[in-house]
Amino acid sequence: MLKGSKVGLRARHEDDIPILRTELYDDVVNASRAEAGPWRPITPGSNDPRLVVDDTAQGSVSFSVIELDGGTLVGSANLWGIDTHNRCAHIGLGLLPSARGKGYGTDVVATLCHYGFVVRGLQRLQIETLSDNHAMLRSAERNGFVREGVLRSSAWVLGEFLDEVLLGLLAHEWKPDAQG
Repeated sequence: MLKGSKVGLRARHEDDIPILRTELYDDVVNASRAEAGPWRPITPGSNDPRLVVDDTAQGSVSFSVIELDGGTLVGSANLWGIDTHNRCAHIGLGLLPSARGKGYGTDVVATLCHYGFVVRGLQRLQIETLSDNHAMLRSAERNGFVREGVLRSSAWVLGEFLDEVLLGLLAHEWKPDAQG
């Protein structure tokens, strides 16, 4: 398990799946804002690729996020689009509603940075998020990510186009204890 100051990132357990499905993906608004495609219901017990981890997939690594104090599941995190030639990847995370506003997002981003830069030897990490996702923007910037641009009207979310913010962090810019 990878440990931050508040959370741990561990392998996905089978009993995590129904909680993540109910708390994150069955929430139409949250899922529509987090996913690149339209929301659709997933049959319980199906092999939903957002939740069931394929350990052979080289392009992504998925984690369950737990509180260090007590071990309670609080969300999901991943590195995706891992490019081993250019040594870069994207960061994604989702916190259960009860875990939001507690600083866990900032700690998840920090722990994913450690995994990406130290464990995987990546050169660049990138985050794309909706421009009104202030919690993710704060979590990224507290960890040293720099706003590199705005993708205007690039995300179709519940009947409207929204802007996305592109943030990046290079290995030499990363400061492991930079969290605000």
